[in-house]
Parts: sequence; structure tokens; C-alpha cells
Amino acid sequence: MSTGTWLFDLGNTRLKCAPLRDDGGIGNVSAIAHGGEHLPAGWDAALPPRFEAAALTMVGAMALRTQLLDALTARCARLSIARTVAQLDGLRIAYPIPAHLGVDRFLALIGARRRGPGPWLVVGIGTAITLDLLDVDGRHHGGRIAPSPALMREALHGRAAQLPEHGGAFTAFADDTLDALRSGCDGAALALIEQGLRDAEARIGLRPTLLLHGGGVDALDHLDPTALRAPHLVLEGLAGWSRRMTA
Repeated sequence: MSTGTWLFDLGNTRLKCAPLRDDGGIGNVSAIAHGGEHLPAGWDAALPPRFEAAALTMVGAMALRTQLLDALTARCARLSIARTVAQLDGLRIAYPIPAHLGVDRFLALIGARRRGPGPWLVVGIGTAITLDLLDVDGRHHGGRIAPSPALMREALHGRAAQLPEHGGAFTAFADDTLDALRSGCDGAALALIEQGLRDAEARIGLRPTLLLHGGGVDALDHLDPTALRAPHLVLEGLAGWSRRMTA
């Protein structure tokens, strides 16, 4: 068990944590589901009683952040919370005001950059679906944000309770409402990604590799079969951010 630096990615539905290896990679990842307000009892059982430092990114509710910070303060001497900056290790973001780019998107771009020069179209699917274009020179060309298929279904169900939040099969033209919901919401996400790939190729002259991360990726069928999946991409980026800040 590592007693050096640990990495924590607190999202809207899950907390991911992993030790930072000596080679800069991430160790075994633990993913803890939470209800949006409190971490479950025993969530920290996999952590050592003491370790040197923690690097965090947090987009969950304030009560969750407070619970996590309290637990880590009792275990380690140094906490660092990731933030978006204009440039880092060859990555240059497109946003003129860095704080306006969500830190999870920023870290995913760092993670992509660490995997190779690309070009990359980094797509995260969680509560929202985000697209970010990164060229071979490390220049971020900006991105897009839209509701994820799961959020679309949730919103429709909230307005019309007879429309189920879950279920159905994807098909080109459905003959059942449940299938039509799945096909429409998934289809909107797939169309957004495909349009993003076309627009990216038109902008940089190369078709980027699709790099997928986030808890909603596995639920989205009919994705580009050449796409790479990186379920812990934000943690990978946090590892790079942590080492750079330490250096």
C-alpha cells in the first residue's frame, strides 16, 4: 500500500481514488458510488491510515467535498486541489479565462496529452457529455457541452412521468416508445460526437482519435469501434498535474 501521494476524483455520482506510482502512473483504482450528498460508511477502508499527500479534483456537492476534505486532513500532511491553468507541460487551453474551463475537462486533456501527441477528440460522458479537441502540438481548440443520454431521459421523465428513465433498445426507427426514447437520446449523443469528429478534421486537417471516458460510456452503444476507452482519464491527468506541481 502506497504511503506517498494519493489521487482523488470526486464526481457527481462516484468518488475514484488511487495511489500515485513512482513512475507517474496510477495504481489500482477504487470507485465508490455515492448518493450525491454523503459518502457511504466505510468508503475509506482501502486507504492507508497515514500518507504523505493528496491531490484532488472535486465537482460534487459541498457536503461531499467537506466530508472528503475532513477525512483526508486527518490522514495526510499536504492537500492540493487541482485548478485549470492556461498552460501546463505543453498543453495550451483555448479558454481566455482558464477558470471557465471545468477542471475535470482540463485534467482529461492532460491525461490525453500524456498518452501521446494525438490529435485527440476527448469525450467525457457522465451527467453531461463534453467534447474537447486537442491537436498534435498540444493546442486545445475548445469544445462543446450537452446533456448526456441519461440526463435527457431523466429530464423527459421529469416532465412526462409516463416516459421511462431507463430501458429500450437502440434502432434506426423504433416501433415502440421505450425503444424510441433510447434511440433518440443515444442518437443525439452519437450525432454530436460524429459531428465533432467531422468539424475537428475540417479545422486541423486530420481526423482525431476518439478518446472516451466517464461513467456513461459503456451504456452508449454504436460508438466508433476505433475509439479508445480511458475510464480513469481524469485521474491520469491528475497524476500529471500532481507531479508537475510538486516539481
